[in-house]
Amino acid sequence: LWICILTQLVVTHPGLVCLLSADEATGYGPVFEEQPVDTIYPEESPEAKITLNCRARANPPATYKWKLNNMEIDLNEEGSHYSLVGGNLVINNPIKTKHEGNYSCLASNMYGALISQVGSVQFGYLDLFSSEERETVKVKEGQGAVLLCAPPPHHPAELSFRWILNEFPTFIPLDKRRFVSQSNGNLYISKVDSISKSVFSNYIPLMPQAERPIRKYPADLNVKFPDTTALVGQNITLECFALGNPVPEIHWKKLDGPMPNHEIRMAGAHLHLYNVQFEDGGTYRCEAVNSRGKDYHTARLSVEAFPEWVEHINSIEKDLNSEYTMSCIATGKPKPHIRWLKNGELWGRLKEMRFSSLTFDDSGMYQCIAENHHGVIYANAELRVFACAPTFEHNPVKRVLAAKNGRVVIECRPKAAPKPTFSWSKDTELLSNSTRVFIWEDGSLEILNVTRADEGRYTCFAENDRGKANSTGSLLVTESTKITLAPSNADVKVGENAWMQCAALHDPSLDITFIWSLDGRNGSSNGELLIKNAQLKHAGRYTCTAQTPVDNITASAHLVVRGPPGAPGGVRVINKTDKSVTLQWSRGADNHSPISKYTIQYRNSFSKDVWKNATTCENSILGNAETSTVKDLFPWTEYEFRVIATNTLGTGEPSSPSPKEKTLEFLWWRPRTFGGGGGTSRELTITWTPVQPQYYYGPNFGYIVAFRPQDDYQWRRVIVADPQANRYVHKESSIPPLTQFQVKVKAFNSKGEGPYSLTAIIYSAQDAPSEAPVNVNGRALSATEAIVWWLPLSQSNIDGYQVKYWRNQEDSEGGAQRVVVPGKENHTRLEGMKPDSSYLIEIRGYNSAGYGPPSEHLQVHTKKPPPSRPPTILGTKLKGQSVNIAWEHVEPLDNEASIDGYKVLYRQQGSSTGTLYTTSRRYIDLPLHDGDYVVEVRAHTEGGDGAVAKIKISGNSFTDYHSDEETIYEKI
Repeated sequence: LWICILTQLVVTHPGLVCLLSADEATGYGPVFEEQPVDTIYPEESPEAKITLNCRARANPPATYKWKLNNMEIDLNEEGSHYSLVGGNLVINNPIKTKHEGNYSCLASNMYGALISQVGSVQFGYLDLFSSEERETVKVKEGQGAVLLCAPPPHHPAELSFRWILNEFPTFIPLDKRRFVSQSNGNLYISKVDSISKSVFSNYIPLMPQAERPIRKYPADLNVKFPDTTALVGQNITLECFALGNPVPEIHWKKLDGPMPNHEIRMAGAHLHLYNVQFEDGGTYRCEAVNSRGKDYHTARLSVEAFPEWVEHINSIEKDLNSEYTMSCIATGKPKPHIRWLKNGELWGRLKEMRFSSLTFDDSGMYQCIAENHHGVIYANAELRVFACAPTFEHNPVKRVLAAKNGRVVIECRPKAAPKPTFSWSKDTELLSNSTRVFIWEDGSLEILNVTRADEGRYTCFAENDRGKANSTGSLLVTESTKITLAPSNADVKVGENAWMQCAALHDPSLDITFIWSLDGRNGSSNGELLIKNAQLKHAGRYTCTAQTPVDNITASAHLVVRGPPGAPGGVRVINKTDKSVTLQWSRGADNHSPISKYTIQYRNSFSKDVWKNATTCENSILGNAETSTVKDLFPWTEYEFRVIATNTLGTGEPSSPSPKEKTLEFLWWRPRTFGGGGGTSRELTITWTPVQPQYYYGPNFGYIVAFRPQDDYQWRRVIVADPQANRYVHKESSIPPLTQFQVKVKAFNSKGEGPYSLTAIIYSAQDAPSEAPVNVNGRALSATEAIVWWLPLSQSNIDGYQVKYWRNQEDSEGGAQRVVVPGKENHTRLEGMKPDSSYLIEIRGYNSAGYGPPSEHLQVHTKKPPPSRPPTILGTKLKGQSVNIAWEHVEPLDNEASIDGYKVLYRQQGSSTGTLYTTSRRYIDLPLHDGDYVVEVRAHTEGGDGAVAKIKISGNSFTDYHSDEETIYEKI
């Protein structure tokens, strides 16, 4: 909610006379203090009313009317939903078809009328999602997926979207792989792995389809920001998100200028621009890149602006029959349209209103309104037209003091309309213009070279066609002020103190003050000025002004502050090679001490904004130099440079950074950390360590991969254009498994090709296993565990086995649990199973080339679960050096396993380990020890151990009760 409080306006009757009654003098027209604002009424709101505010300050108090869509509302109409409370409009039991629209308030009194800004009333709603079942989305592992939200009908347009995984309130966390668009609500998953009022859609089943090996997919932008319009000062967000495997990286750039103040959010999916300005408009690009490819999207950001006043009307009084022009000028984009209101009614549509001869009827309340499709601004003012005979009642001629030999002006400012003619007299003598005496057009009297003879009584006479009046004041002449001690020039170093003095002779009847100023900037003081710890900014021309209420006189002196040099200017690159640049700059201020040397610093994108001292061809750059060559730079790297000057008094501030310059390209890189092998059947995989961007040394960087079988003479060459690539996979159905290849790699850029790496020997991929495991057997160990074993495969290329298991009826194979077993083993334990359930188990061998065929399915049924209720401990009794513990038998439920016996854990308190006993009875004797111990009892079944019951016993406590073997225990 926002409220615009307009400036106060004073409104009077048309045909104003100069002498006002007390009521008329304090009366004024309406001034808004509260105005209606845009309101959204929730259709399900428990408060069945809407209140639109309108309050105006006025004397006499304002009366109020309201308009809906520019039509006046009849508040007295029978069955009306409207009522007026003060100036506020209340809508009871609002109805969308009757009460939605634009409302404005008209406040008026005897001095005029003003219309408020418009406040809209809209009805907000958010319907439920459709009840239709959502179709299952099936996606292969590694592929991207898009789940459509299809939001229900709603108003207003802005919504916030979140997605639930499996059940509420498990909200999906967002990261580089998962993204929810806040423009349409869709959920985007770049790479699928096995895995106020709110409304919820039906669930959408997402079923990853197992695929081994997981395929790689190039980056594919699925969320693309449209051409966008933003207002100056707004914060806006542009969205981009891509599907692909590996998960793509998203990068942003502005194609026609530097990036404005921004923040990258949501792992690159959001570009957030702060406080947008006109210069931020232009073409933006988002680029999604992974090792399989890249995709990009461009769109324009247009920046427009809300109307803003450059010039607007203000309240004014004007003489009858005079000329007057009211003007309003507003900026904005699109350019605003101007319209005028007088007393709430349309008056015109020009940018200015001209009056050639004002009449009393022209008095009133005026409003200038500037509007474009982004908004409306108002400027309000009152024009007061009046005529009256001259009167000095509120502004008589005053007593004036003047200094001898100085100049004096005696003002004559009566209230009068039309403008009167003026004349002056001194004592009984009528004055006229001369070389020393002037009567100004506004009636003021000026006297030059004042003398004692000018003292006396002065009368101003004013007359117009409505009457005449006069007023008398006096002139008293004083002695002029003279400087007797002027300040002296001073010369100090930075950090030292400076001292200046000033004294003056003045009329003894007057007070005197001294004002010191530095280059026109004033500061009060007495006749002495102390500058402590002088800095360069304190240097300049100091002026002492001796001032009385009548006159003043000045004297000046210069302060020189010597210090470190100022910053050099205009740093730029005038020549460059692949590893050096030549800089030029202009000398800064030496601050009264000659420059002895310069230091050059640089930074680039790899130094993380840290400035480093540059190496130059000269050992030291002399103070009279204005150029220097920086060496030992990286080729094809963007740099900024700055220059710092030094003299005997210290080192100055650095210059502004030079424009960014990129060194020329160069090529010499030889690949390192080179190898390969493995992969899928009938593939040759070649790998290398990718080059870091600072070593590209030129545009169009990439790799050339050469390979040949060990017994072949012909090399095959392949170009890999992605500079971030770290592998090349050659696929050929005729390649035998584990074939020996010679391979080598070199880099290239626009400058040419570099040298090859050393030749390496690698092998093509082996075949995936061709046999399925046999003699698969297993059994349930408990309600949640089973064991499975099989006959090892005879093939030598087995890296291991994958065991999958899932419930036969309840689960799908896509949601199966998996266990990976090393190739040397032929058995494993399966955990995390559901009790009393039938499971299917499948085993297949694998190696780097992929998975072999699956075994036949083995079916295993897990045991019933152990009892969910713990035993009830009856008590403990002392038996010599033992303690007897007894409990009630546990009766299992129908769906629980039968009891085979009980397990008793006897441990010291605070320890997790102890002695475990097994018994088929319902009691046990345990040795009594000093200290505190815990006994845990639980039922044992083929489905596992049941719920536990605990008691705590203390060996020390039994010494007090040996005679009657009294039971002492504490149930836990």
